[in-house]
Amino acid sequence: MIFFIIMYRDKFGSVSGSVYISRHPCFPVALFGPGSRPVRSHASEAVDLYPIFVSVVLTGILHIGMLSGQEVAKHNSRDSCWIIVHGQVYDVTEFLDDHPGGSKIILKYAGKDATQEYDPIHPPDAITTNLPADKHLGPVALDTVEQAKVVVTEEEKARQARFTARPPLNEILNLHDFEAIAQQTMTDKAWAYYSSAADDEITNRENHAAYHRIWFRPRVLRDVTRVDWSTTILGHKTSMPVYITATALGKLGHPDGELNLTRAAGKHGLIQMIPTLASCSFDEIVDGAQPGQVQFFQLYVNKDRAITKRIVQHAEQRGIKGLFITVDAPQLGRREKDMRMKFEAEDPSEVTKAGSEGVDRSQGAARAISSFIDPGLNWNDLVWFKSITRMPLILKGVQCWEDAMEAYDRGLAGVVLSNHGGRQLDFARSGIEVLVEVVGKFKAMRGLTFPNEKFQLFVDGGVRRATDVLKAVALGATAVGVGRPFLYAYSTYGPEGIDKALQILHDEFEMNMRLLGAKTMKDVVPSMVDASNIHTHIVAVPEDRLYDSNYQSLQSATLKTIRNKL
Repeated sequence: MIFFIIMYRDKFGSVSGSVYISRHPCFPVALFGPGSRPVRSHASEAVDLYPIFVSVVLTGILHIGMLSGQEVAKHNSRDSCWIIVHGQVYDVTEFLDDHPGGSKIILKYAGKDATQEYDPIHPPDAITTNLPADKHLGPVALDTVEQAKVVVTEEEKARQARFTARPPLNEILNLHDFEAIAQQTMTDKAWAYYSSAADDEITNRENHAAYHRIWFRPRVLRDVTRVDWSTTILGHKTSMPVYITATALGKLGHPDGELNLTRAAGKHGLIQMIPTLASCSFDEIVDGAQPGQVQFFQLYVNKDRAITKRIVQHAEQRGIKGLFITVDAPQLGRREKDMRMKFEAEDPSEVTKAGSEGVDRSQGAARAISSFIDPGLNWNDLVWFKSITRMPLILKGVQCWEDAMEAYDRGLAGVVLSNHGGRQLDFARSGIEVLVEVVGKFKAMRGLTFPNEKFQLFVDGGVRRATDVLKAVALGATAVGVGRPFLYAYSTYGPEGIDKALQILHDEFEMNMRLLGAKTMKDVVPSMVDASNIHTHIVAVPEDRLYDSNYQSLQSATLKTIRNKL
């Protein structure tokens, strides 16, 4: 931006001045160049003004009340670390050791503009929410800030080439295909975060394998000319018994992040569960919904109950229809694929500088993210939750019938039978296996059958086909949560990828309901499945070669590359 001070003379000889703002350095040509004409004054009487003098003033001189890039650049160390995000300067010195991604990435941008690195993995308001007001130092004159040089590595060039070589969307036939393409085209950091699971990833694989131990018992000679797979969740209509479950850091895969899911849910008549740790802000996601679009909210409970109360009540005020309280994460699990990426990204010298009391980087993002989650959350807190909101309360992460029964007895609206996508306790059982156990115990001890409007059971983890969903519904689930496949869909093909993924599911529902002999979801009943082997963890089942081919094995520690000095 450039300021031009223009001096004028009118036909009577009087001289006056004006300041013009222009992005173009050739602005004075319009006044002094060939064919230039006099301009009109703003006085009540029109008077022709003739430009006689121009002075160019760079904006850097006129930035009153703004910090300069030179001043910010001085604060580029662990002892004094300032960064620029969206044109604002923040002092993050005291936050370095608490940053989820470690200190190195912040120090890389110390004294510089970190917006490009910040945006993909943070909600826009994350920095203002987590830093005290006195650490917000004010705006910076952006034209005085040295622009960081972007170096594209050979690895990144190769990744971009693979992305360009993606097959056309009409060649994507199932949800497995999105995962296969994502593994080859996403950044290593994004793929590691989305795909990683706890420890040896046994539970992650079991979540999918458990569906293979359930077989159909289809009925024939039923009129299935028209089939309808729509249903309701907590009393709200949905086009299929599937909801988009909460998944964190959506912008790792696409610049629009969770908004891709919001728009797709509205377009296709699904319900989205908004995550606490979204890359987009909560209000952005709610504002991105269509009028009347139903959304749920997944909550990590903060140790500071005042913060939790504010978040919950704000969600209710914005029209959220269900509060899903995560109860399986008093501490986040060890995701070793993700942790190995942290090892590569972390500078050992910075760990050393932090001293013995520094952050344990072996925990990757888990240590810092879990620092705000309350490990003391217990059953007695549910009374408090009921006192601060009228939203239906659902516990997300229940893994045995005893806890499901406790939730029912305490008057909750339902539970999600889930092990956090296999990302928490390895060797926890699959949600579909726990479902069979829960339904059996409720029938024996409370006389309840499922699906049940008064207390709804949900399942997530491992779902890749509409047949998986139909098995869960037949066994008593109201609906099933799907997460990773939708992330892979928009990470590889953007909004069109989500549209394709949901259309695939719609097509699979239509075909499989006909083949099963069910006209509506109420016709999908327990007698249509054989789950007698669900609790047998070692049993011969046909291989799922699409799933197995996508699974990326865990890697062991390796020697560093030794370069020959010669």
